[in-house]
Amino acid sequence: MDTQTRHALKQDKFVSATASGLEWIGEHRGNVVAWLVGVVLAAGLVVASFFVYQKREAAANQLLGQAMDIYETPLAQPNQPAEPGQKTYATAAERAKAAYPLFRQTADQYGWLTAGQTARYFAGATELELGQQSAAEADLEKATHAGSDREALAKIALANLYAQTGRNSQAVTLFQDVIAHPTTTVPKAAAQLQLAQLYETTQPAEARRLYAEIKDQNKDNDAAQIATQKLQSLK
Repeated sequence: MDTQTRHALKQDKFVSATASGLEWIGEHRGNVVAWLVGVVLAAGLVVASFFVYQKREAAANQLLGQAMDIYETPLAQPNQPAEPGQKTYATAAERAKAAYPLFRQTADQYGWLTAGQTARYFAGATELELGQQSAAEADLEKATHAGSDREALAKIALANLYAQTGRNSQAVTLFQDVIAHPTTTVPKAAAQLQLAQLYETTQPAEARRLYAEIKDQNKDNDAAQIATQKLQSLK
Protein backbone atom coordinates (compact mmCIF):
# COMPACT_ATOMS: atom_id res chain seq x y z
CA MET A 1 0.00 0.00 0.00
CA ASP A 2 1.49 3.32 -1.04
CA THR A 3 1.80 6.37 1.17
CA GLN A 4 -1.02 8.27 -0.55
CA THR A 5 -3.46 5.40 -0.02
CA ARG A 6 -2.55 5.06 3.66
CA HIS A 7 -3.02 8.81 4.13
CA ALA A 8 -6.45 8.65 2.48
CA LEU A 9 -7.51 5.78 4.75
CA LYS A 10 -6.40 7.70 7.87
CA GLN A 11 -8.40 10.70 6.74
CA ASP A 12 -11.46 8.52 6.21
CA LYS A 13 -11.13 7.07 9.71
CA PHE A 14 -10.73 10.56 11.22
CA VAL A 15 -13.76 11.88 9.35
CA SER A 16 -15.76 8.81 10.37
CA ALA A 17 -14.80 9.17 14.04
CA THR A 18 -15.55 12.89 14.00
CA ALA A 19 -18.91 12.31 12.40
CA SER A 20 -19.77 9.63 14.95
CA GLY A 21 -18.75 11.95 17.76
CA LEU A 22 -20.85 14.80 16.42
CA GLU A 23 -23.77 12.44 15.99
CA TRP A 24 -23.43 11.29 19.63
CA ILE A 25 -23.27 14.89 20.85
CA GLY A 26 -26.37 15.70 18.83
CA GLU A 27 -28.26 12.81 20.40
CA HIS A 28 -27.12 13.72 23.93
CA ARG A 29 -27.07 17.49 23.55
CA GLY A 30 -29.00 18.10 26.75
CA ASN A 31 -26.64 16.02 28.88
CA VAL A 32 -23.57 17.56 27.29
CA VAL A 33 -24.82 21.12 27.87
CA ALA A 34 -25.73 20.29 31.46
CA TRP A 35 -22.27 18.80 32.05
CA LEU A 36 -20.55 21.85 30.55
CA VAL A 37 -22.67 24.20 32.64
CA GLY A 38 -21.80 22.16 35.73
CA VAL A 39 -18.09 22.36 34.98
CA VAL A 40 -18.27 26.13 34.48
CA LEU A 41 -20.28 26.62 37.69
CA ALA A 42 -17.89 24.42 39.68
CA ALA A 43 -14.91 26.39 38.39
CA GLY A 44 -16.69 29.62 39.25
CA LEU A 45 -17.41 28.40 42.78
CA VAL A 46 -13.76 27.45 43.29
CA VAL A 47 -12.60 30.88 42.16
CA ALA A 48 -15.24 32.64 44.26
CA SER A 49 -14.38 30.56 47.33
CA PHE A 50 -10.70 31.39 46.92
CA PHE A 51 -11.38 35.13 46.84
CA VAL A 52 -13.80 34.89 49.79
CA TYR A 53 -11.17 32.98 51.78
CA GLN A 54 -8.52 35.57 50.96
CA LYS A 55 -10.85 38.40 51.95
CA ARG A 56 -11.71 36.79 55.28
CA GLU A 57 -8.11 35.89 55.97
CA ALA A 58 -7.07 39.52 55.37
CA ALA A 59 -9.85 40.76 57.67
CA ALA A 60 -8.85 38.28 60.39
CA ASN A 61 -5.18 39.25 60.16
CA GLN A 62 -6.04 42.92 60.34
CA LEU A 63 -8.23 42.43 63.43
CA LEU A 64 -5.59 40.31 65.14
CA GLY A 65 -2.97 42.93 64.27
CA GLN A 66 -5.04 45.63 65.95
CA ALA A 67 -5.36 43.50 69.07
CA MET A 68 -1.63 42.75 69.14
CA ASP A 69 -0.79 46.44 68.72
CA ILE A 70 -2.74 47.14 71.89
CA TYR A 71 -1.38 44.11 73.75
CA GLU A 72 2.20 45.10 72.95
CA THR A 73 1.74 48.72 73.99
CA PRO A 74 4.31 49.57 76.69
CA LEU A 75 3.27 50.12 80.29
CA ALA A 76 3.83 53.50 81.88
CA GLN A 77 6.97 53.58 84.02
CA PRO A 78 6.91 55.33 87.40
CA ASN A 79 8.50 58.77 87.33
CA GLN A 80 9.24 58.37 83.64
CA PRO A 81 7.05 60.34 81.22
CA ALA A 82 6.09 58.67 77.96
CA GLU A 83 7.54 59.91 74.73
CA PRO A 84 5.38 62.46 72.88
CA GLY A 85 2.62 60.70 70.97
CA GLN A 86 3.35 57.32 72.56
CA LYS A 87 0.38 55.41 73.95
CA THR A 88 0.88 53.68 77.31
CA TYR A 89 -1.24 51.81 79.83
CA ALA A 90 -0.99 52.17 83.58
CA THR A 91 -1.22 48.44 84.29
CA ALA A 92 -1.06 45.12 82.48
CA ALA A 93 -4.69 44.47 83.44
CA GLU A 94 -5.77 47.75 81.86
CA ARG A 95 -3.93 46.84 78.69
CA ALA A 96 -5.40 43.33 78.65
CA LYS A 97 -8.89 44.77 79.10
CA ALA A 98 -8.40 46.98 76.04
CA ALA A 99 -7.02 44.19 73.84
CA TYR A 100 -9.37 41.42 74.94
CA PRO A 101 -12.50 42.42 72.91
CA LEU A 102 -10.51 42.31 69.67
CA PHE A 103 -8.97 38.94 70.52
CA ARG A 104 -12.45 37.68 71.39
CA GLN A 105 -13.94 38.96 68.13
CA THR A 106 -11.15 37.47 66.02
CA ALA A 107 -11.42 34.09 67.73
CA ASP A 108 -15.21 33.95 67.45
CA GLN A 109 -15.52 35.18 63.87
CA TYR A 110 -12.45 33.52 62.36
CA GLY A 111 -11.75 30.52 64.57
CA TRP A 112 -11.12 28.29 61.55
CA LEU A 113 -8.29 30.53 60.31
CA THR A 114 -4.75 30.75 61.66
CA ALA A 115 -5.39 34.28 62.94
CA GLY A 116 -8.49 33.11 64.78
CA GLN A 117 -6.64 30.21 66.39
CA THR A 118 -3.88 32.54 67.52
CA ALA A 119 -6.46 34.97 68.88
CA ARG A 120 -8.04 32.13 70.86
CA TYR A 121 -4.80 31.66 72.78
CA PHE A 122 -4.44 35.38 73.45
CA ALA A 123 -8.08 35.61 74.51
CA GLY A 124 -7.30 32.99 77.15
CA ALA A 125 -4.11 34.79 78.16
CA THR A 126 -5.86 38.13 78.61
CA GLU A 127 -8.71 36.48 80.50
CA LEU A 128 -6.12 35.14 82.94
CA GLU A 129 -4.76 38.65 83.42
CA LEU A 130 -8.29 39.86 84.10
CA GLY A 131 -8.94 37.13 86.65
CA GLN A 132 -11.53 35.32 84.53
CA GLN A 133 -10.26 31.81 85.22
CA SER A 134 -13.24 29.81 83.93
CA ALA A 135 -13.35 31.65 80.62
CA ALA A 136 -9.56 31.44 80.31
CA GLU A 137 -9.58 27.70 80.91
CA ALA A 138 -12.21 27.18 78.21
CA ASP A 139 -10.30 29.23 75.63
CA LEU A 140 -6.92 27.74 76.47
CA GLU A 141 -8.34 24.22 76.28
CA LYS A 142 -9.56 24.96 72.74
CA ALA A 143 -6.20 26.52 71.87
CA THR A 144 -4.37 23.34 72.91
CA HIS A 145 -5.79 21.74 69.76
CA ALA A 146 -4.73 24.55 67.42
CA GLY A 147 -1.49 22.87 66.42
CA SER A 148 2.07 24.12 66.11
CA ASP A 149 3.50 26.78 68.42
CA ARG A 150 0.12 28.08 69.55
CA GLU A 151 -0.72 24.66 70.95
CA ALA A 152 2.44 24.52 73.05
CA LEU A 153 1.92 28.03 74.43
CA ALA A 154 -1.67 27.19 75.35
CA LYS A 155 -0.62 23.99 77.10
CA ILE A 156 1.94 25.84 79.22
CA ALA A 157 -0.58 28.52 80.17
CA LEU A 158 -3.25 25.92 80.93
CA ALA A 159 -0.80 23.83 82.97
CA ASN A 160 0.05 26.85 85.10
CA LEU A 161 -3.66 27.51 85.60
CA TYR A 162 -4.14 23.91 86.71
CA ALA A 163 -1.24 24.27 89.14
CA GLN A 164 -2.69 27.49 90.58
CA THR A 165 -6.03 25.79 91.17
CA GLY A 166 -4.65 22.67 92.83
CA ARG A 167 -4.85 20.30 89.86
CA ASN A 168 -1.20 19.32 89.90
CA SER A 169 -1.58 15.97 88.17
CA GLN A 170 -3.21 17.63 85.15
CA ALA A 171 -0.52 20.31 85.15
CA VAL A 172 2.24 17.68 85.20
CA THR A 173 0.65 15.84 82.27
CA LEU A 174 0.62 18.99 80.14
CA PHE A 175 4.17 20.00 81.09
CA GLN A 176 5.43 16.53 80.23
CA ASP A 177 3.61 16.61 76.93
CA VAL A 178 5.33 19.86 75.93
CA ILE A 179 8.69 18.49 77.11
CA ALA A 180 8.16 15.50 74.81
CA HIS A 181 7.06 17.76 71.91
CA PRO A 182 9.05 21.02 72.19
CA THR A 183 8.55 23.90 69.76
CA THR A 184 10.41 27.08 68.88
CA THR A 185 8.18 29.09 71.22
CA VAL A 186 8.41 26.60 74.09
CA PRO A 187 11.76 24.75 74.01
CA LYS A 188 12.22 21.61 76.07
CA ALA A 189 14.26 23.38 78.74
CA ALA A 190 11.59 26.04 79.22
CA ALA A 191 8.92 23.41 79.88
CA GLN A 192 11.30 21.50 82.18
CA LEU A 193 11.88 24.64 84.25
CA GLN A 194 8.13 25.08 84.64
CA LEU A 195 7.68 21.47 85.74
CA ALA A 196 10.65 21.63 88.14
CA GLN A 197 9.21 24.75 89.73
CA LEU A 198 5.92 22.91 90.29
CA TYR A 199 7.81 20.03 91.90
CA GLU A 200 9.71 22.31 94.31
CA THR A 201 6.96 22.19 96.93
CA THR A 202 5.54 18.74 96.22
CA GLN A 203 8.52 16.64 95.10
CA PRO A 204 11.75 18.53 95.89
CA ALA A 205 13.97 15.55 95.02
CA GLU A 206 12.39 15.39 91.54
CA ALA A 207 12.78 19.15 91.20
CA ARG A 208 16.52 18.87 91.94
CA ARG A 209 16.87 16.02 89.45
CA LEU A 210 15.19 18.10 86.73
CA TYR A 211 17.27 21.19 87.47
CA ALA A 212 20.45 19.09 87.31
CA GLU A 213 19.36 17.66 83.96
CA ILE A 214 18.60 21.13 82.60
CA LYS A 215 22.01 22.35 83.78
CA ASP A 216 23.82 19.46 82.11
CA GLN A 217 21.92 19.59 78.82
CA ASN A 218 21.92 23.37 78.32
CA LYS A 219 25.46 24.59 78.72
CA ASP A 220 26.09 28.34 78.88
CA ASN A 221 22.53 29.56 78.31
CA ASP A 222 19.81 31.16 80.41
CA ALA A 223 18.12 27.86 81.26
CA ALA A 224 21.38 26.47 82.67
CA GLN A 225 21.94 29.60 84.75
CA ILE A 226 18.43 29.48 86.19
CA ALA A 227 18.78 25.77 86.94
CA THR A 228 22.11 26.39 88.70
CA GLN A 229 20.59 29.10 90.90
CA LYS A 230 17.63 26.87 91.71
CA LEU A 231 19.90 23.98 92.68
CA GLN A 232 21.78 26.23 95.07
CA SER A 233 18.57 27.47 96.69
CA LEU A 234 17.19 23.93 97.09
CA LYS A 235 20.21 22.61 99.03
